[in-house]
Amino acid sequence: MLTTNEAEASDAVIHARENGASGRLYIISAPSGAGKTSLVKALVATHPDIALSVSYTTRPMRAGEREGSDYHFVDPPTFDAMVESAAFLEHARVFDHRYGTAREWVASRLIRDTDVILEIDWQGARQVRAARTDCTGIFILPPSCEVLEERLHGRGGDREEVIRRRMRDAVAEISHYAEYDYLIVNDEFDRALADLEAILRADRLTLGRQRLALAPLLAGLTQ
Repeated sequence: MLTTNEAEASDAVIHARENGASGRLYIISAPSGAGKTSLVKALVATHPDIALSVSYTTRPMRAGEREGSDYHFVDPPTFDAMVESAAFLEHARVFDHRYGTAREWVASRLIRDTDVILEIDWQGARQVRAARTDCTGIFILPPSCEVLEERLHGRGGDREEVIRRRMRDAVAEISHYAEYDYLIVNDEFDRALADLEAILRADRLTLGRQRLALAPLLAGLTQ
């Protein structure tokens, strides 16, 4: 059951959406090594009006990561309690660890007319689409399996068996590409970033969003 604050936030989003005043929710997925995180970080760095959701996870913190910036690190019992209280918009198990997106955080940004990006896998994407119809799905593809494997090796730190498993899981993840609205091939980073920006830019120019943003102009032009 939703808490009072979560219920109020969700109601506010519905009201805002009905009146055209709501940010857009973007789901960005990709197999490990496709460059999704680097692309999203570059996008958010140059677009302060886009908010990136920070997921909760049960996996240990890695060297160089920061609490609240890279992830919210919690133990399994805390994660279970959040699931029970419906605190997550979506949650899934990936590589033996659990990840989840805070429902109230997303709702609070959308009602401020802030666009929100979720970096989640296909499992979480399905849950979000089932809960909300106002989201756009973007899938990032590697240019080839060979390049993907090279990138995974280039990261360093992973054992060979871990890389083999990631390659197997990559094939499974990519098989869900048709569930998304847009496909981007991350062959050249700058081009892929430009493609990502183009999707968001075009989405902001749709009639539904422009009608609200340009209301005074439209009123003056149509009188």
